[in-house]
Amino acid sequence: MASYPIQIMAMDRLVFEGDVEHIMARGTEGYLGVLAHHAPLITELDEGVLEMTEGGAKRRFKLEGGLLEVGGNQAVILADGVVEELS
Repeated sequence: MASYPIQIMAMDRLVFEGDVEHIMARGTEGYLGVLAHHAPLITELDEGVLEMTEGGAKRRFKLEGGLLEVGGNQAVILADGVVEELS
């Protein structure tokens, strides 16, 4: 499966930067998934779990809301806060 770069930034720090195959995030209109070469979009994120697949392994973060921007085969999340990485 193709991968793409993502950055997850909180107000005070860079939380994650790397290549992922897939993300699943909770938007204000419901959950959405993003694969490589996704159409450009900007959406507001609701409080919830962000799940992503990195090198075949799942990683999960609890977000306190924010924005997701997808474009140019990359993604950026500007999080209001990241509570923790979930196991």
